[in-house]
Amino acid sequence: MAIEVGTVAPDFALRNQHGELVRLSDFRGAKNVVLLFYPFAFTGVCTGELCALRDELPKFVNDDVQLLAVSNDSPFSLRVFSDQERLGYPLLSDFWPHGEVSTAYGVFDDEKGCAVRGTFVIDKEGVVRWTIVNGLPDARDLNDYVKALEAL
Repeated sequence: MAIEVGTVAPDFALRNQHGELVRLSDFRGAKNVVLLFYPFAFTGVCTGELCALRDELPKFVNDDVQLLAVSNDSPFSLRVFSDQERLGYPLLSDFWPHGEVSTAYGVFDDEKGCAVRGTFVIDKEGVVRWTIVNGLPDARDLNDYVKALEAL
């Protein structure tokens, strides 16, 4: 079960597609965070969602907001995927220990070995203010994220 609105978001430290360590706590007090979990790079629905975010990037990466996308792929796969799709935001690898962060957020599917489509809008104090969880085949509407950010 996904963590609920009003919960302090579990902190984490994950490597991005460039091997850099990114911590959720790095943004505390500075930026709201859109934390997006997706099943796998290079798949149809995931690629569509992440490219839609790329195409609207100023709404999700700016002075007030940081987008962080997390999958259970290796950092090496995420680098190739990011380069291929020209994704200008951090893709974080929850590869090892496999699914540890996805599990902490309640969006890891043990049977499939990957995260489901969970999104968490986290305010500058580190509190989850909005969330949605969709099944593997169900794309999310990024306009919902925009509305959630506007409500902060």
